[in-house]
Amino acid sequence: MQRDPYSAFRFSLKVVGGDRDKEGRLDGAIGGFNEISGLLFETEVHTLRVGGMNDQELQLAGPAKFPARLVLKRGLGDAGFLWDWYLLVARGEVIRKDIDIRLNDEQGEKLRSWLFKAACPVKWTGPDLRASTSAIAFESLELVHRGLG
Repeated sequence: MQRDPYSAFRFSLKVVGGDRDKEGRLDGAIGGFNEISGLLFETEVHTLRVGGMNDQELQLAGPAKFPARLVLKRGLGDAGFLWDWYLLVARGEVIRKDIDIRLNDEQGEKLRSWLFKAACPVKWTGPDLRASTSAIAFESLELVHRGLG
């Protein structure tokens, strides 16, 4: 059985589904990351004052929102795929894909995963270019999404 090359990272990213991109590549494993931030979900709360109830206010749950960008940092993977995806979005062709982010243990086995619906990249930060290294890594990738699936 072939081992996932990105499972050595604490987090790995997979694009979910069998769609092909413009170059005919299948979606699938595209990266591993050491740090993720922006796992923030919030439900709006509406305060309601009811006549005759002077000692309290009612608090009702409203719609959920996702105010933060998902930021994947210090990654290694298919930088070409991620860069091409970002360029399409930057040129106005917004292509949203479901992404699965997995938390891996020390042996690369999945402990937990989160499926983010309809994500698209909005910022891509590449590595510092140095002649002494042959890094194919990228510094960060920021995505917006439409919630957990």
